Amino acid sequence: MAEYLVIVESPAKAKTIGKFLGKGYKIEASMGHIRDLPKSQIGVDVDKNFQPKYITIRGKGDLISKLKKEAKNARKIYLATDPDREGEAISWHLANILNIDENEQCRITFNEITKNAVKSAIKAPREIDMDLVDAQQARRILDRIVGYKISPLLWRKVRKGLSAGRVQSVATRLICDREEEIERFVPDEYWSITAKLLKQKMRSGAFDAKFYGSVSGKIELKNEEQVKQILGEIEGSRYIAKKVKTSEKKRYPSPPFTTSTLQQEAARKLGFTTKRTMMVAQQLYEGVEIKGQGALGLVTYIRTDSLRISSEAQTEAKDFIKSKYGDKYAPEEVRNYKNKSASQDAHEAIRPTHITMDPESIKASLSNEQYKIYKLIWERFIASQMAFAVYDTLSVDIEASGYIFKANGSKVKFAGFMVLYIEGRDEESEDDEVSLPEINEGEEFNLKKIDSKQHFTQPPQRYTEATLVKTLEEKGIGRPSTYAPTITTILARGYVEKEKKLLVPTELGKIVTDIMKNHFKDIVDIDFTAQMEKQLDDVEEGEKKWVQVMEDFYTQFVDVLKEADDRIGHVEIPDEVTDILCEKCGRNMVIKNGRFGKFLACPGFPECRNARPILEEAGVTCPKCGGKVLIKKSKRGKRYLGCENNPSCGFMTWDKHTNESCPKCGNFLVKKSSGKKAILKCSSDQCDYVKEEAYKG
Repeated sequence: MAEYLVIVESPAKAKTIGKFLGKGYKIEASMGHIRDLPKSQIGVDVDKNFQPKYITIRGKGDLISKLKKEAKNARKIYLATDPDREGEAISWHLANILNIDENEQCRITFNEITKNAVKSAIKAPREIDMDLVDAQQARRILDRIVGYKISPLLWRKVRKGLSAGRVQSVATRLICDREEEIERFVPDEYWSITAKLLKQKMRSGAFDAKFYGSVSGKIELKNEEQVKQILGEIEGSRYIAKKVKTSEKKRYPSPPFTTSTLQQEAARKLGFTTKRTMMVAQQLYEGVEIKGQGALGLVTYIRTDSLRISSEAQTEAKDFIKSKYGDKYAPEEVRNYKNKSASQDAHEAIRPTHITMDPESIKASLSNEQYKIYKLIWERFIASQMAFAVYDTLSVDIEASGYIFKANGSKVKFAGFMVLYIEGRDEESEDDEVSLPEINEGEEFNLKKIDSKQHFTQPPQRYTEATLVKTLEEKGIGRPSTYAPTITTILARGYVEKEKKLLVPTELGKIVTDIMKNHFKDIVDIDFTAQMEKQLDDVEEGEKKWVQVMEDFYTQFVDVLKEADDRIGHVEIPDEVTDILCEKCGRNMVIKNGRFGKFLACPGFPECRNARPILEEAGVTCPKCGGKVLIKKSKRGKRYLGCENNPSCGFMTWDKHTNESCPKCGNFLVKKSSGKKAILKCSSDQCDYVKEEAYKG
């Protein structure tokens, strides 16, 4: 019988920790939360200091009985749930169920699941931190009150199944506000002039010089007449270098990942959703079975907004960099990064737990997704501790008849951290290399050609998951643990849709957001929501009492809720009418939203109950029967290709279609990723054509 009982959340974490502790320890998993507020009712007594009514989560009865039995026979119990507010709350619930005294030093935490970290934690247990628990309770109860008070109002006024949430409503508002900006946007015309110049006596090496203005200053090119006038004035002119400036520019590495930046970079470089990124990162944190070494936690805790790195990890990274790349790639002093003022600094930044365990050395033990995320985290951290890169830059002002053209070039002099990793970005950067020949002041150039081009200013971009997370973090909306579930919720509710990775509000999302803005101004106010997050942080720091925070909020909220109920009338959401005719009654079918997504329905319901799925054509023909190939979804939402004549035809594939034709039989090719290669093969099972190409994701 085990002398010590250690309780964690997941079997994977239990397996990893069990490797580090001796036979006297029994490791059990609570499988996440064991108690929560009931789903069928609000579960909060607002008249009695917002006392929550916690109940055992359905299906956890046998597990709790098992834990109680193990606890009764254990000499000492350690609660080793995750090192954040939610983990502290889970430990508090466990302590209550297992009758552990509130003054008992039973709580252990570690930022990484390594032998040293776990054994050090076992030696230094503490009491459960009630400030952390209260902060989590306040968040949970606050969100419960908002959701369970506003959502029924939306059901009555709009339609059933809708919901409102303190963070999700603000996220939806951001997306809707951006869409309004785009719709109101009026483009402005502007022009550019680019001269392609060549050094005299040279036949190659032409470079671009862009129109800047005159010797008096910058000139904005606003219309074609202005451009024609300038082109006329410089026709036949000499192009002479009037000012040449050379300099050296440093580029510093990006800091190690926080939750937000990991989600952003995984979206940019890997195309991962926030939910997918966090799921895989959690696996790496809890432990992965590594061949020859057993279960290992590969990265530090993955819910953090801190940039702090332990001195031990910095020293280990510096030694690794010197041995792998040479002394010049390690800075003289270790790199430290400054946290944003809103950061809690409860944990380190996300980093590998074993610096010398590079991604390639353990690739065979990881799934493809785990390898990609681990590689991202490992490279980002190592690069963050490396020397800066150095560019030689050249800036040239070229005069032609009193007008100035500018040419800028850069060349990497020392790659530094860039030999390993460069942060992804959404836009072009001035750090992109542009090659220029050696240029001296007074030098004259030959004009190869000159081009003018009309442009129009562009509206702001719609949010992607990555840019929405970035905005939420910058504005102080939510915390690291909330970004992924918030985006998942607004997509699931049908408030937002994805169009080529861009988040677009639906008509439903716009209507609900308008109701919230008009009647629950504070709930969707960005500053108000950020201030509420600050108050929850104050509770965590012991500077405020959670009941007082709730009282201050609820006193105003209850009046607003009553006024909204009186003022909001029934809101009709118009259906989107299509040109597809109902084959039963001839009406134009409309698009409806169901629990499994959009579908076509007859507007004559209930007289006509005709409904069918929305069929998306792939634009290729079936290799078996020549019918149209449709893009369909399985019950779990996975996309696949199927023939319109199924089930009689029988053609289907999980592979992605391409617009390329098979050189052997003419049928379309499909793409199947395999490691770092993409395999293109014929869609017909009667043809054996296969071609490999570099995998682009």
